[in-house]
Amino acid sequence: MTVAELVDGPLWTVALTVFVAGVAWRLLVLIATGWKRDLSHPRSGSLGGAIRGVVGRFLPSQGMAGRLRLHLVAGYLFHLGLFALLFFAAPHVDFYRDRLFGFDWTPLPHWAFILAAEAAFLGLLMLWLNRVLNPVTRLISESGDHAASVLTFLVMLTGCLALARSHETLRLLHFFVVELFMIYFPFSRLMHSFTFLLSRAAQGAHYGRRGVRV
Repeated sequence: MTVAELVDGPLWTVALTVFVAGVAWRLLVLIATGWKRDLSHPRSGSLGGAIRGVVGRFLPSQGMAGRLRLHLVAGYLFHLGLFALLFFAAPHVDFYRDRLFGFDWTPLPHWAFILAAEAAFLGLLMLWLNRVLNPVTRLISESGDHAASVLTFLVMLTGCLALARSHETLRLLHFFVVELFMIYFPFSRLMHSFTFLLSRAAQGAHYGRRGVRV
């Protein structure tokens, strides 16, 4: 078996299985664990609080906006840029059609891909530099936080190198790093990509029931 056959075959199957099963298990455990029943008399509806908790947290409160300006700008640059690359880069659209879904959609033009990549790289670097240079974020950061940042950076870097699809080695390198990323994902802080909506909704519902507006 060649390296290409190994990366495209068994390793991809293992990575996809670990990713799907791991994410599903973490979400099921989170949902099944739930939270303690609130016996207090409800002062408002939980649903409205949950919606406010999800939607309202996309922007910081007025009192905190100045302190969180860097996080806000860098966070949106990185997450929106990465979302565009992940789902609308032409090689990814082709991959989803050929290996996963059987259909495709309109990909980004090349110039938009470049802008999205620059935004994602800039946002990620700003967030990581703030993590290591800011005394507060440096103190609360763990090795897993840095590992997730480095692995995400390598996925993006190898993806850009493989964009031209002119060298099979670069494509295999990118695909291999992505498989490592998928295997690591369910056991890391990267799970917040799936859990942040649940946590915001749960907290918002709790506050909404108690009549607290956040």
